[in-house]
Amino acid sequence: MSSKTQNGGNTKSAKKQGGWWFLLATIIFYVILFFYKPELTQASLKHFMILLKSIAPILLLVMLFMWLLDVLVNPKQIQNILGNKSGILGWVISIIGGILSHGPVYAWYPLLENLQKQGTRPAYIATFLYARSIKLPWLPMLAYYFGTTYMILFTFFLVIFSPVVGWGTEKLIQKNNFL
Repeated sequence: MSSKTQNGGNTKSAKKQGGWWFLLATIIFYVILFFYKPELTQASLKHFMILLKSIAPILLLVMLFMWLLDVLVNPKQIQNILGNKSGILGWVISIIGGILSHGPVYAWYPLLENLQKQGTRPAYIATFLYARSIKLPWLPMLAYYFGTTYMILFTFFLVIFSPVVGWGTEKLIQKNNFL
């Protein structure tokens, strides 16, 4: 798949530059805010540091996964397991991976982007993200508050519809030429 758009522009580099521009705009905003409301800026930075401390272990874990993925698995293997011709195995891996994944979802974005670059179908990434709605540690609490039948049915439908959402997402992406 080419990153060139029909008009000849490079969409991948534009996305990367957009992130840097957003970061620059945020920094400028905080510098300006500091002169008008220093206490608000300091409270915001303090909250950011607390958040950074809480997600740093997860980010390190994701970076470790990315490194292991690059070292142990080549792109051809990824395409065989999670590419266009992977079949039912790709769906199963996406669902189970989503269910077993923990931590904030944004910590998984770099790993998922890396998998996408190596040939993973957008359907599997969307399926993974949808299946993350199932939180194994919280299932007993879900059963306690809503009943075992509710918990089982709710979990069942999340598993069944995660590939539907993944497939639909991929079809919309292909139809609108998003990637």
